[in-house]
Amino acid sequence: MSTPTATTSQSADPTDETTGRLLPGTALPCFLFRNASLLASNVANEVAELIRRRQAEGRQAVLGLPTGSTPIGVYRELIRMHQDEGLDFSNVVTFNLDEYWPMQPDSVHSYHRWMRENFFDHVNVPEENIHIPDGTLSRGNVERFCADYEKAIAAAGGIDIQMLGIGRTGHIGFNEPGSARSTRTRLVNLDPVTRRDAASGFGGEENVPLRAVTMGVGTIMDARRVIIMALGEHKAPIIRRSAEEEETAEIPASFLQSHSNAAMMLDAAAAAELTAVNTPWEVDCVDWTAQLERRAVIWLAEEVSKPILKLETRDFMEHHLTDLVHESGPVEIIRQRVFDSLMDTICARPAGTEPQSVIVFSPHPDDDVISMGGTLITLAQQGHDVHIAYMTSGNIAVFDHDALRHVEYVSEYLKMFDLQSPASSEMETRLREALARRGDSNSPEVLQVKGLIRKTEAVCAAETAGVKADHCHFLDMPFYQTGQVKKKPIGEEDVTIVADLIRRLTPGQIYLAGDLSDPHGTHRMCAEAIIAALEQIGQEGLHPEAWLYRGAWQEYEPHEIDRAVPLSPEVMLKKKLAIFKHESQKDAALFPGHDEREFWVRAEARTKQTARRYNELGLPEYFGVEAFRRLSGEL
Repeated sequence: MSTPTATTSQSADPTDETTGRLLPGTALPCFLFRNASLLASNVANEVAELIRRRQAEGRQAVLGLPTGSTPIGVYRELIRMHQDEGLDFSNVVTFNLDEYWPMQPDSVHSYHRWMRENFFDHVNVPEENIHIPDGTLSRGNVERFCADYEKAIAAAGGIDIQMLGIGRTGHIGFNEPGSARSTRTRLVNLDPVTRRDAASGFGGEENVPLRAVTMGVGTIMDARRVIIMALGEHKAPIIRRSAEEEETAEIPASFLQSHSNAAMMLDAAAAAELTAVNTPWEVDCVDWTAQLERRAVIWLAEEVSKPILKLETRDFMEHHLTDLVHESGPVEIIRQRVFDSLMDTICARPAGTEPQSVIVFSPHPDDDVISMGGTLITLAQQGHDVHIAYMTSGNIAVFDHDALRHVEYVSEYLKMFDLQSPASSEMETRLREALARRGDSNSPEVLQVKGLIRKTEAVCAAETAGVKADHCHFLDMPFYQTGQVKKKPIGEEDVTIVADLIRRLTPGQIYLAGDLSDPHGTHRMCAEAIIAALEQIGQEGLHPEAWLYRGAWQEYEPHEIDRAVPLSPEVMLKKKLAIFKHESQKDAALFPGHDEREFWVRAEARTKQTARRYNELGLPEYFGVEAFRRLSGEL
């Protein structure tokens, strides 16, 4: 089997490589890719190479296939190869990893439907060669089906390449913690964390099935080649445990350490906690740059619980940083250089002293105030012409009961002033009926109501932050308008909408969400559209400063921060009041991500934590700090 192009040399920035880089110091081989697109292309090329080789041999290529957001890029690239390069799938046999049980194949939640929409409908895999676990079977027939599934894999000659994602619990397929290494295809109970992570696609955790049919760990281990793909920071902790710690049934993915031809394919975010990425000086010689020096010194200060300027030579010597001292020392110079670089990030006037136009791009209607509300307030208070561009409606994140409450309010209002008409009564009936049904997606009318709820909340929040209502721009980008969690790819129309707004407002600064860990993908897709628009307008001579902020799930590490905006208690209070205006997201949001705390709690905690970390490093003490990175190239 082929392996990714790799080098073991240690780069200062692990995202610089254009091909997979083999990371040292892991029990399970890990390849780091600069971005998700390169990762997907590399995996797709390996699959295509197998298919072509098997065709030349007159044999079938047998693939084990996953579902979910992670392998989407691989499937899209394979489809492109089929359509543009004539890659022939007629000799391919496929076996899917799993399926929810019970589950009808035409349900929007079914992996049967998912595979057809995202892969099988676009390539020429023969229908008789497609195998997916059956979620419609009665309980009494599941065991026989699972035994037959194993026999079908064996009859096909075994799986050549098994592609996998990995869950936050370390599950592969639906082999949850506790799954034995010898397990085979079977019916399993889903872990609460797995069900919680799937809740966004089902409109709530209570709607996620309790069970699934899955290939076993032993079935996966029998594959001749196993590729685990992982994207995003929410996967980083389990990637480290799976690849660096001992094999254990509590982390089923860790069993792959003993597979003769298994590897993890990771983006920078998923690899972030591996030793070779997080503290590379502990496992290999490194090429010291200013950025890596800063990272190492901050790590050392936090490791020994000292401010930067109190670090001593022995601290460096006892923590694998002797090489840094020899190459960039002496210690007092290194100390001061890193301290000064952090001091330079602190900026109380983020847009300068002269008034200018600023656009804050908010992927959802509340990301602006949650993630950078303090800076937003500061910009407005300092006299800048602040605009907020809400890129999507956020309509799918409104509970049905909230929509019904607004429908009832309008109905009572019309009755109160005797304004009812046959048309309004008919619309009310349709809305009530639609909200009473638990279908796979919302009706267009319901989505309009939910979108209006988010829109009015956003305007209220913006005004609380000091931004005028007519400076709120609702872009309703086409990629989002599916009525479901799954979105369309970013298209030319999305990019044009963003570019036209920038042309019209000619801002000196823009802010955008730079999330690698967005569990729904909307932040990343919005960032792609903005970056493409910036490239477009750059050719016309428009070059606004572009700053990245983080979403509700993560904050930048101190070594990553290019600008730190201090927040006073008064600004923090106003920020919380602005977040409160998003009533439909208060108390319990429909899609809370991996942190179930209310958004205002997360927002306050993260700003205080960043301020505390700065202070512990020896920098001035602030009530809160919002962090930003300068946009440079790709995310």
